[in-house]
Amino acid sequence: MDRFLVTEPSDMKERGWAELDFVLISGDAYVDHPSFAPAVIGRYLESKGYRVGIIDQPDWNDVEAFKKLGKPRLASLVTAGNLDSMLNKFTAAKKFRRQDDYSPGGEAGHRPDRATLVYANRMKEAYSDVPLIIGGIEASLRRFGHYDYWSDTVRRSILVDSKADVLVYGMGELQIVELADALDQGRFKESLASIRGICYMAKDIPTIDYVECPSYEAIKADKMDFADAFRIQYDEQDPFYGRIVVQKHGDRYLIQNTPALPLTQEEMDGVYNLPYTRKWHPKYDDKGGVPALSEVQFSLVSQRGCFGSCSFCAITNHQGRIIQNRSHESLIDEAQMMINMDNFKGYIHDVGGPTSNFRHLACDKQAVYGACKGRTCAAPEPCENLNTNHDDYIALLRKLRKLKGVKKVFVRSGLRYDYVLADNNKDFVRELCEFHVSGQLKVAPEHVSKRVTNMMGKAGKEEFLTFKSWFEEANKKLGKKQYLVPYFMSSHPGCALEDAIELAEFLRDHHMYPEQVQDFIPTPGSLSTCMYYTGINPLDGKPVYVAKKGRDKAKQRALMQFKNIENYDLVKEALIEANRRDLIGFGPECLIPPRPIGRNTSEPRSKGNTRSKSESLRRTSNSKSNVRGSSNSQSSVSKGRPSRSGMTKGRPSNKSRGGR
Repeated sequence: MDRFLVTEPSDMKERGWAELDFVLISGDAYVDHPSFAPAVIGRYLESKGYRVGIIDQPDWNDVEAFKKLGKPRLASLVTAGNLDSMLNKFTAAKKFRRQDDYSPGGEAGHRPDRATLVYANRMKEAYSDVPLIIGGIEASLRRFGHYDYWSDTVRRSILVDSKADVLVYGMGELQIVELADALDQGRFKESLASIRGICYMAKDIPTIDYVECPSYEAIKADKMDFADAFRIQYDEQDPFYGRIVVQKHGDRYLIQNTPALPLTQEEMDGVYNLPYTRKWHPKYDDKGGVPALSEVQFSLVSQRGCFGSCSFCAITNHQGRIIQNRSHESLIDEAQMMINMDNFKGYIHDVGGPTSNFRHLACDKQAVYGACKGRTCAAPEPCENLNTNHDDYIALLRKLRKLKGVKKVFVRSGLRYDYVLADNNKDFVRELCEFHVSGQLKVAPEHVSKRVTNMMGKAGKEEFLTFKSWFEEANKKLGKKQYLVPYFMSSHPGCALEDAIELAEFLRDHHMYPEQVQDFIPTPGSLSTCMYYTGINPLDGKPVYVAKKGRDKAKQRALMQFKNIENYDLVKEALIEANRRDLIGFGPECLIPPRPIGRNTSEPRSKGNTRSKSESLRRTSNSKSNVRGSSNSQSSVSKGRPSRSGMTKGRPSNKSRGGR
C-alpha cells in the first residue's frame, strides 16, 4: 500500500522493467487516490497485468520531458486531468484563476491551455509510430464538434485536432482494458468498431445501424444545425438503446460507438479496492502537497452516475443517468483502511457521488431498458415510477458511523432535497441533522423562478422552502443550531432580468445574503451550453433568452447582492430597466434606497480626518463584503450573519471526484 505507480526511470529499474506497456501523460499532479482519474486508470491497467508509468505535468515546451520513461510498448495515454484545462485556468469572466488545486502547492501555470491537445501533439512528436489514446473529462466532453466558451468559437472534435487514434469517453475502465488487450494481441485497428465507449475517425461508416448528426462544417455555420446535432447526440447516450453516432469532419467521419455498459457492483468494488496509497506523490512534499487531496482523502465514493439531469451539469454526458454503486462491504473496508492512516482524525468527510443520496437505479426498468428517452427522472417533477427509497443509504451511513475510530460521518456531495421530499422522508432529515451535518448543510436550488428552474432541470422554490422547513423543524427538535446554505446561479440561459429580480426579492424575504456569486459557465457537452450558444432549447426547438453581454450578466449578479453598496448603480439600472421602481425606496420591500447610502460626500467630516468615522466603518464593511462577493466560487448564503461557508471549497472539487 506504500508503492506508487512508476514515475521515474529509477522506479522501472527497481521493478526490473526494461520498458512500459503504457505511458500516461497527465495534466494533474500525481495523487494516488481513487478520486483522481490517472491513478484509477493506471491502477486498473496494472491490475490486469500491464506495466504503467505516469508522467505528470511535463514541460510542454520540451519534447524530451515526454520521453522520460521511454517508448511505451503498446500505447501513449493522454488526459488533461480531473477538470477541463480551460475551466481549471479561467473563471466565468475569463480571468485567470489564482490557484490550481490539482498542482503542487496549489500553484497555477503547471499545465497548458487545452492540455489534451498539447500533450497529444507532443507525444506524437516523441513517438510517432506509437498508438495514441486520449481520455478524461476534457476529451470526453469535447468528443463531437462543440462550442468553446473561452474562444467563443465552434471547435472540431478534440479527436481530430489531437490526431489521436482513439478517444475514450465516459469513466473508461472497461474501454481501456479492451483497448489494451486488442493492442497486446495485435488486433487494434480491426477491434475499434466493436469496443463500446470510444470514438475514432474513419473514411467510411462501418455499419448500417447508426444515426448521423449535422457535420462540423454545418454546425459551425448554422446554430439550428448545432442544436439539432446536440439533440441527436444527447438522445443516444444510453448504453442500452443508444445507437452509433456519426459526425462528418471534412472528408472523414467521427464515429462514436455506443456507450460502455454500466459497471456491475462487483466491478465497481474492484476498481475502488485497488492498492491506492491515498496520498500525493512524495516528490510534492516540499511544496505542501496537492490541495485537491484534502477535499477527498477521507471521503468515500459510493456510487456513479446521476439521474438528476441538471441541464448545466456534464455528468449526464460523461457518467450517464444509470446509477452504479459499491457494496457496503467494499465501502466499510475502505473506511477501515482510512481509519488506520496516521493522519486520520476520526472524520469521514463525505459519502456519496455526483449526488449523495442517489444510491440505486431510478427505477427497475433501467436495469434492462435504460433511462427513458425524452423524459427526466427527478425534476422539474419526479417521475411516477421513481424509486425514492433511502433505506440503503441510511443503512450504509449507520454502519460507517459505528466503526471504531470514526467520530463523525458527513454528507456533503450534492444532496438532492427534492428526492427526499418525493420519499416523504422526515426521518431521513432528522437522522441527517443529528449525525451527518456539521453546522451547515449545502444544497443547490440554483434559482427560484419557475421558468429558470424548468430550464435548469431543477425543482422549484416550493420544494426548497418545504425542505428548509423540515430541516429547521428537525434541528429545533434536536436542540441544534444548524444552517441551510443554498447555492444560486446567475445568468443561466432562460434567466431574464425579471427572473433575476424575483430571485432578489426571494433573498430579501428570507433574509439571505449571498457572499459569493457564480455566473453560469458554458462548459462543453452540457445542454445549457447548447442553449447559451444557440439561443435555442435543442430538445424542443424553442428560443431561449440568454444574457451574454457583460453588463447584462453583471446586473443579474448584482441583484443577488443588492445590499452591497458597490452594486448600487447596477441594481438601480436593472430595476429601472425592468420598470420596477417600486423596489427603490425606504419601504420594507425595497431592495435599495433612492440614493447610495454610504457615499454621501456632504456628511460633516471630523477635523484632520478624510472621512467621518461612521462612513469609514461603512466603507470598510462594504469593502470586505465586496471581496467575498467578487469571488467566482459558488454562491454561499448566510441568514443575517456572516457565513463560514465562504471559507470552504465549493462544488467543483466534489464533482471532480467523478470527473474521469
